[in-house]
Amino acid sequence: MNFADFYQQSIDNPQTFWAKEAERIDWHKPYNEVLDYSHPPFAKWFVGGETNLCHNAVDRWLKTQSDQPALIAISTETGSEKVYSFAELHREVQRTAAIMQSLGVVKGDRVLIYMPMIAEAAFAMLACARIGAIHSVVFGGFASNSLATRIEDAKPKLIVSVDAGSRNQKRVPYKPLLDAAIELSSHKPRHVLLVDRGLHEMSRVAGRDVDYAQARQHHMDAQVPITWLASDDVSYILYTSGTTGKPKGVQRDVGGHAVALASSMKHIYCGNPGETYFSTSDIGWVVGHSYIVYGPLIAGMATIMYEGLPIYPDAGIWWSIVEKYKVTRMFTAPTAVRVLKKHPTKLMHKYDLSSLKTLYLAGEPLDETTSDWIATALGVPVIDNYWQTETGWPILTIAKGIEDLPTKLGSPGIPVYGYKVKIINESTGDLCGANEKGVVVIEGPLPPGCMQTVYGNDDRFVKTYWTRNNGTLVYSTFDWGIRDEDGYYFILGRTDDVINVAGHRLGTREIEESISSHAQVSEVAVVGVEDKLKGQVAVAFAILKNTALIDTEDKRAAMEKEIMTVVDKHLGSLARPARIHFVTMLPKTRSGKLLRRGLQAICEGRDPGDLTTIEDPASLDQIRAVLKE
Repeated sequence: MNFADFYQQSIDNPQTFWAKEAERIDWHKPYNEVLDYSHPPFAKWFVGGETNLCHNAVDRWLKTQSDQPALIAISTETGSEKVYSFAELHREVQRTAAIMQSLGVVKGDRVLIYMPMIAEAAFAMLACARIGAIHSVVFGGFASNSLATRIEDAKPKLIVSVDAGSRNQKRVPYKPLLDAAIELSSHKPRHVLLVDRGLHEMSRVAGRDVDYAQARQHHMDAQVPITWLASDDVSYILYTSGTTGKPKGVQRDVGGHAVALASSMKHIYCGNPGETYFSTSDIGWVVGHSYIVYGPLIAGMATIMYEGLPIYPDAGIWWSIVEKYKVTRMFTAPTAVRVLKKHPTKLMHKYDLSSLKTLYLAGEPLDETTSDWIATALGVPVIDNYWQTETGWPILTIAKGIEDLPTKLGSPGIPVYGYKVKIINESTGDLCGANEKGVVVIEGPLPPGCMQTVYGNDDRFVKTYWTRNNGTLVYSTFDWGIRDEDGYYFILGRTDDVINVAGHRLGTREIEESISSHAQVSEVAVVGVEDKLKGQVAVAFAILKNTALIDTEDKRAAMEKEIMTVVDKHLGSLARPARIHFVTMLPKTRSGKLLRRGLQAICEGRDPGDLTTIEDPASLDQIRAVLKE
């Protein structure tokens, strides 16, 4: 079947189409209705069915490939490497599940996971899925304030964490950050389960903190049965930056998520049981959920969890892993490829990469130079794909498992089956013509695997994402795009104030609030500026209450460093602006609205367009002046 017919079936007859795709997973209880869209925009998939993500990722493979690799945990930071078979993974997940149950965790309880890329993090996620607990993984690079907001919102009964992580051979203590976050949060977890890696000393709170290794010894022979869950039960919460200071908890279901991942592993990523999948992302991001932990295992593949940099001990480390474990499918971000491009290709070519069939790139726009270089260097197809935390799997790509359609440089591809993608005029709501810029939207209902709602806040889900457009309910991606005459889409950047730094989404509002907390800052604006390496970086413009504090070059540098330290403390180094420029005025309209797009254009050396509504044109001259310093 060609892709056009396959896609059209998913749009014209979603009930029949998704019933067929649902055969790719095990169901404990058959569903009685494929889709319930009686309360739009809330879609319920596979209503009445019961299944379990852990069963589909682990247990169902025990009959056919129990001794084959399932989880390969590699850390170049600690020099450790261990392979877990499906049988061994099954035992470790049951041990972790038994520990959680002994600490009072039951179905529906939230478990927050604040961990680096180590095997125990995957055990914890799968253990939650096994017993019906709802996990919320928080990226290990987040500082105490960011962690505290997530604890406050999810209200976990248990937090699973470690003494420390490591990056570029520098130890990153997690426990002090976690303790500070719990102190800041009004919600206090009953227990904290701690993996002691021996990387950093950590204090323990009596009665609350539990040692993972000791607890594991009590449950070595644990047999924890699967808790069968309704298809529309909650599987996890993953927080994503928003245009307001408070992150949104993206809530995912169980059945739709399992089906979407099984389907995408077949049709998009072309994975087969017994092969090896290598995604270089982190479990703190959606790629880590979908295509490190759940997706590859559901497909019966071995999955690699990698803690380390792409260039340590040298820039050949990833390719040595590809050779050693015969990786067939690899997934990374354009930023990582741009980093590798700075190093000799001989570090890549010294390894046998004949097992590798395809490289997938996502997380940020893929430029032509980067795509050309890596495709030539590897000699395999490079497939771009575009999606979001909210969707959980690709919206746009080339699904070569269905038809080997050509790719276009600069385009992630065409709409994936199940997604009714459109580009509309922001002002009129009319459909855009070929090569006409507009907002990328998806007509409801969203396909299986997409977010159910914002955790604990249905109203925010509707108000943030959904609008009626000419009588049709559409989901906004908040991205600009164009569609060419061949139906290929090109993503042009955000319509809101979320920026994309090396594939990581950051809310400029969150960074602004952090900078504003400094006692000397009276006003601040943060914009995302194009960067050749990272895609975008945050750049801040701050007005101080006392300009005497920056009347020399040394004082300005000291103040910039001081404010950056505040951001590090509140949000983590990931959110640190590339620069903080000091000004005495910001470009605003006469009504007081900040001209962000104009500010961004000036930073990128572009024409800021029509600024006739600006209150004081001299503010633009000042911006241009500080950028030249």
